[in-house]
Amino acid sequence: MIQNHLRSIIAAAVLAGALGALPAQRAAAQSTPDAGMQINWEVRNRFRLFREERDFQLHVDSAGGRSILASEDALELQSDGRGWARNMVNRLCIDLAGRVSEPCTRDNVKESYLTPVDHPVTVRLAGAVPVGATCAWSFDDGDGPPQQSTFDCAEPVNLRVRYGRQTVATVDVSSGPDTPQRVTTEIQVRDILIAGLGDSIASGEGNPDRPIALSDEGFCFRYYLGSASAQYYRPSRAGYQGGRACEAPDTLANWQRHSALWLNSACHRSLYSYQTRTALALAVQYPHIAVTYLPLACTGATIADGLFGSQRARECPPSKSSTTCQAGVNGQLSELRDALAAARRRQPDRQLDLVLLSIGANDVYFSGLVADVIVDTPTERALFRRTGVIATVDESRSALAGELPEGFAKLRAALKPLVGDMSHVIYTSYANPALAGGGAPCPGGRAGFEIHPSFNADPQRLANVSRFVQDEFLPRLKALAQCRSGVMCSDPTTDRMTFVDAHQAAFGDHGFCARAESDPEFDRLCFAADGNSFNSDIVTGANQPMLCGRSAGEYRAYLPRARWIRDANDSYFAAMTYPQGLPTAMQPSDIHDATWGVLSAVYGGAVHPTAEGHAAMADAVLPAAAAVLRLDAFEPNVTIEPLGPAGATQQQ
Repeated sequence: MIQNHLRSIIAAAVLAGALGALPAQRAAAQSTPDAGMQINWEVRNRFRLFREERDFQLHVDSAGGRSILASEDALELQSDGRGWARNMVNRLCIDLAGRVSEPCTRDNVKESYLTPVDHPVTVRLAGAVPVGATCAWSFDDGDGPPQQSTFDCAEPVNLRVRYGRQTVATVDVSSGPDTPQRVTTEIQVRDILIAGLGDSIASGEGNPDRPIALSDEGFCFRYYLGSASAQYYRPSRAGYQGGRACEAPDTLANWQRHSALWLNSACHRSLYSYQTRTALALAVQYPHIAVTYLPLACTGATIADGLFGSQRARECPPSKSSTTCQAGVNGQLSELRDALAAARRRQPDRQLDLVLLSIGANDVYFSGLVADVIVDTPTERALFRRTGVIATVDESRSALAGELPEGFAKLRAALKPLVGDMSHVIYTSYANPALAGGGAPCPGGRAGFEIHPSFNADPQRLANVSRFVQDEFLPRLKALAQCRSGVMCSDPTTDRMTFVDAHQAAFGDHGFCARAESDPEFDRLCFAADGNSFNSDIVTGANQPMLCGRSAGEYRAYLPRARWIRDANDSYFAAMTYPQGLPTAMQPSDIHDATWGVLSAVYGGAVHPTAEGHAAMADAVLPAAAAVLRLDAFEPNVTIEPLGPAGATQQQ
């Protein structure tokens, strides 16, 4: 595992060099044509979801020619594992209920989020600029008199340029007795509208923007069908002052005040999702564009219930009030159509440029397969089988052959009118979460799943599910997206989606069972390889639930790890979700109930990619998105000419 982890770090470094070379070469080509002067410009704070430029600049500074994965690792270390999004999530143009702010105040300027009328840009004169030269600037968009100003040539110029218009930038450069030079270029911002659709992999499940804070003390959960003494302790939530013992019940509202914070709690949307990281990376890498991003993906979504129809919400946001939150979430396609209709009422030519999509796992009951693998004790298996929580490979195989292709055909027909060219839908496939390297499945066992006493990844069931995913599910998804292997499409040449699966090979060394000496110290000391991590004594466990003797609050959700898949321990320690969106009949009133003990261990993102995993996925999607959008095809038109005496004094 250590060798595999080192190989992945080296591979990431090589990838970083490859990805970093293109922007650097492009910048060099723009700044030194014929060793002369060049007008360089860039859009400021060009990821328009961010209200404040400092948040965008954090990612620009971290990128530095590196891959998204390398940048994520650097930001994780910089934040001491607390995550870069923990405060940023409150400074967005979309609120925590998923509502777009119209208008949105960005860097003290009110803007329409979906239909911007102008963009902030910074313009500089670069290249062989004489020391001490004076620059007389003019910016003409053909509507009214040009904007004019004179500065030292070392000073940048900040202005707003009209969207949908070309602005001609001209600078007359004067330096002592030398003949003045005039440099001209065109400025036209391309605002790209991107929508993110799909399920928990698309939403970023497993990666709360502000993780749960854990307490040193234990919190009691009951067993199913047990006696009064059948209970166990796991770490409690920091700040919770209510009853921690099973004999001291408290209200769910009081408990939920101390839950994790998400970009959208109802859907467990996260800024760490590969979709958000891809959209953000486009803005970071291409300075002449702005990215307007609309995240709509929702954990638990299927094509029928989530994309077309509504679905149940996953969780309520933390609140000091006892008011109930939304129980349902509107269908993503309906939300997207409404947003486009609203935008086109203001800008009739506003187009949807790109759709990022991952869907299909819930359609074949993937969470049921996970439950079948990890739920091991007879009582829990019988209960979950009876209630439909557990699914078999045969049931998933049947859905893969029938329901999923039918749903995919309907989805393709619904998306085509929204984007026109289906190549602008980038379908990103899943990674096999259970590989230990060399294509072999993880060995199974309790390690990583001991957060609940009934969990134990059965080796045979795990191997069966891993083979189904690798040999049947993933190839079928590729065929569905690309109209191949017998998949019927009206016109394969126009119905074929852009398909991304380049990240799958890298995940082969980073399944949920991956471990390395470079893992965080808490993980190495407190998550035992034999699956014996928690104190089973209910007397001492009430005050110290960790056998390692360390505080659970030392766990850091966002530090580099060998595993790019969150296990059940991670799910509890990062999110500890009480899914209030479940039907009322399934929600116990007692927060110590056995049902909450199970759900809090898995509903926060067990067997989902970590932030590193999402960054690796975004690294695979980024070049595909840039190619579809033709972002590398543009070359600026720059002219340089000497001025005569009249021109030299024209703008003085």
